Amino acid sequence: MKAFSIIETNVTAYPTVAEAKQAVSAAGDSEPRLAVTSEAELAASSLGVGQLVDIWNGFAGVVPFDDLKPVKKFTDRKTAIARLWKAVQRLAPAPTAPTVDAQGAQGAPKKARSRKAATPDQPAAPAREGSKKAQVIALLRRPEGATLAALQEATGWQAHSVRGFLSGSLGKKMGLKVTRLKRDDGASVYSLAE
Repeated sequence: MKAFSIIETNVTAYPTVAEAKQAVSAAGDSEPRLAVTSEAELAASSLGVGQLVDIWNGFAGVVPFDDLKPVKKFTDRKTAIARLWKAVQRLAPAPTAPTVDAQGAQGAPKKARSRKAATPDQPAAPAREGSKKAQVIALLRRPEGATLAALQEATGWQAHSVRGFLSGSLGKKMGLKVTRLKRDDGASVYSLAE
């Protein structure tokens, strides 16, 4: 059963209730300190609305809570308990050790997004006929290639979106080799290297 220890403003997830209670008892005279396994237990605790705000603000904006914003106050204690319980559910207990608590993660860099790359054993899906991806590939396969302006006109995208698509979707995900050459007039021409 998943259990959470709350010591001062630190919330830590544990795989068992015994481990959470052990962490609370080892905390000494820190206040507040409690172990909870349900929203009802959190609601039955003696935590005041101000303490709930402090706990919330302790992990708002920190991975995995990057989407949460700090608050000055909650409408009422019931709302505070519900929002706080929903948020702490994101702390998944590790198989053998407690997860990093929200307060300890403060200042840690945000986790980078994973990047999908084409793998030899799992080729990328081909472009659907008539899609913008198919249109771009057709333009790039022409012997003269395609300028950035031509790609923008065909897709309706802005320049940075076209360049990102060429690099990300075609280059990294599909594994296609996109080349860029400068013409005499200074315009960049993109093409697919076959």
